Amino acid sequence: MKKESLLRIYRYFLPYWKQGIGVVFFILLSSGFGLLQPLLIRGVVDEAIPNGRTSLLNWLVVAMIVAAILQGLVSVGQAFLNSVIGQGVMNDIRNQMYAHLHRMSIRFFTSTKTGDIMSRVNNDVNGLQQVVTDTISQSINNLLLATTTMITMFLLDWRLALLSLVLLPLFILPTRRVGKLNYQVRKETQSKMSEMSSLMQETLSVSGAMLVKSFGREEDELRRFVGKTNELKRLQIRQSLIGRWFFMFISVISTAGPAIIYWYGGHLVIDQSITLGTVIAFTAFLTRLYGPVSSLAGIQVNVLGSVALFDRLFEYLDLKVEIQDKPGAVELRDVQGRIEFEEVSFWYQQERPVLQGLNFAIQPGQIVALVGPSGSGKTTISNLIPRLYDPSAGSVKLDGVDLRDVQLKSLGEQVGMVTQETFLFHTSIRENLRYGRPSATEEEIVAAAKAAYIHDLIVSLPDGYDTVVGERGHKLSGGEKQRMAMARVILKDPKILILDEATSALDSHSEAYIQQALEELMKSRTSVVIAHRLSTILHADQILVIEDGKLVEQGTHEELLAVDGLYASLYRQQFEGEQ
Repeated sequence: MKKESLLRIYRYFLPYWKQGIGVVFFILLSSGFGLLQPLLIRGVVDEAIPNGRTSLLNWLVVAMIVAAILQGLVSVGQAFLNSVIGQGVMNDIRNQMYAHLHRMSIRFFTSTKTGDIMSRVNNDVNGLQQVVTDTISQSINNLLLATTTMITMFLLDWRLALLSLVLLPLFILPTRRVGKLNYQVRKETQSKMSEMSSLMQETLSVSGAMLVKSFGREEDELRRFVGKTNELKRLQIRQSLIGRWFFMFISVISTAGPAIIYWYGGHLVIDQSITLGTVIAFTAFLTRLYGPVSSLAGIQVNVLGSVALFDRLFEYLDLKVEIQDKPGAVELRDVQGRIEFEEVSFWYQQERPVLQGLNFAIQPGQIVALVGPSGSGKTTISNLIPRLYDPSAGSVKLDGVDLRDVQLKSLGEQVGMVTQETFLFHTSIRENLRYGRPSATEEEIVAAAKAAYIHDLIVSLPDGYDTVVGERGHKLSGGEKQRMAMARVILKDPKILILDEATSALDSHSEAYIQQALEELMKSRTSVVIAHRLSTILHADQILVIEDGKLVEQGTHEELLAVDGLYASLYRQQFEGEQ
């Protein structure tokens, strides 16, 4: 077990130190009430019954009942504080994970399965419940019980106490090996659960289910799933059996211990060295001793297994945040909208550059179109402007300021994007639109919907703006979803507009309306448009032609046609294809 991991885990409990003191206080009270029971039994056996003292017998029995009630009440208070601490720690870890994941760049999400992310946030955090809710307090409780019980046992009879200590090492020695094995299997089990979650997320989503059905692959996917669940079943069975032989051995010792005490103590009673009540009380104390020691041994095994979960979470929490505010980052104010690319290169793998040495400037209020073959780097350029990625070399500037020197939040407020693949939440149309500006009034929402020519459709639905659009908006057509995305951006009212194939899913009738809306929207805004249909960007202020990550042509539609280069070739191919 790494000391660094334990120290890191310990820090999560520090904010709850007051509740921790309360737990220790309740444990001390519970331990005291528990010590009374064997002593009261000794009084019954040695004093009340042999001497016929009925009054003493009555009081001792009442004391036993009262002590049990008080111990029960204390345990309720302890359980409440345990829950406050445990659930608080789990909540803190879950929130920290969620916040950290949202700080990760798009690069992380494109290279990590969504199911694995969900598994870490849900399964791994939930798996910590036992260790953070019960194990810590049980460790303190058992430690105090074992200490106070041992002291009391020596006070009762040192000979029997020494005999009891001989068996204690047998509880402790095997735990390290069992704990290590549990750590390994627990980590492997969580990894398999993550794989299964990824498979379910991919095949049970709307898009995944449609793909499976359209290719008739239901039986194949079932076989994959059954294979994953069988692997998980094997690991979970193995995990449940880890240490069972060890715990069986502990159980045998727990039973044999009192038998040995009765044997040796019985001889001492026969020799009249001690009383029968002392032997009975001592046996009760021995049970109180072996129980906590056995539990402490088991806790070590469980803790080692739980550390495996913490380590999996720490793997994500330790991932470097690639895109973040640097110290002294400035807040954008009075944005004009001038965008400059200076010697910008970008690569996911250095030997395969996506963009190479781009240099161009977009003036405030200009409409600039990015054109080029598929895979030329157009979308990557548009992703650099809202700083979804940072350039691998060179710089992207807004109003003369390097985007890496700008506060991300203020940049996000100035940029609006409509992409080819529109994402809508599984909630009402109103809430999806209001995501662009949470403070928007009903009148502003309706005005944005009208501007995007989606209002008439919305009011024709049974629930109007309260209509739930379904998972990823699948209750709407592609064109309707894109008009929803348009309305959302119109409501946001950004200074910089990025349209990535924003009209690709629209029919010609809808596109005509959207083009009118876009012309109004793009006034006084800097707009970057990626369009497959070149007819939609004929009136752009300038067109940047990208090929293999390089800027190969630049100019207006007429200028580029006159050059008769790549743009003219693409235009002729498309124009002839539409004839």
